[in-house]
Amino acid sequence: MNAGRLYYVMGPSGADKDSVLGWVRDNGPSHAVVCAHRYITRPAHGGGELHVALSAEEFERRERRGLFALTWQAHGLRCGLGKEIEHWLRQGVNVLVNGSREAFPLARARFNDMVPVLITASRESIARRLMARGGETPEQIEERLARHDNYVAPGDALTIVNEGCLPEAGAALLSAVSGWK
Repeated sequence: MNAGRLYYVMGPSGADKDSVLGWVRDNGPSHAVVCAHRYITRPAHGGGELHVALSAEEFERRERRGLFALTWQAHGLRCGLGKEIEHWLRQGVNVLVNGSREAFPLARARFNDMVPVLITASRESIARRLMARGGETPEQIEERLARHDNYVAPGDALTIVNEGCLPEAGAALLSAVSGWK
């Protein structure tokens, strides 16, 4: 049996990465790809992504027990990918994980044959989405836009531009990782 491929999805705030991944989870054929849940130290209904909420203490206990394949910190939260993804990969399943641009070097070191995927959008679309979200000051939005402007994607990254309707970006991601049309 051939091993599956790990697709490490990342992108700037405002590119609507969580919605694109959610579309793939809801609309992709189950044999094509599995979307792994992240374990995060935030409430279950915090943020736009479907995740497994853990207290900081529970996260730390799981990390000490070796239950994560990868962990990192982002925006004051702890994030992790469970060891189950390793089992899925050994079973020949292609796995999409919701990563972080800042944690990408850690992920590349841990999974050297993974495929980086960048979900992005124009500066204008990102600014509009961040303003509509309403959770950040204009200064914080400008900081996020500056990070977007200065980010250099890995040379081997698959890039999905999320400018139009969500099904277009979702179908583009699904097609890129599974050959689905």
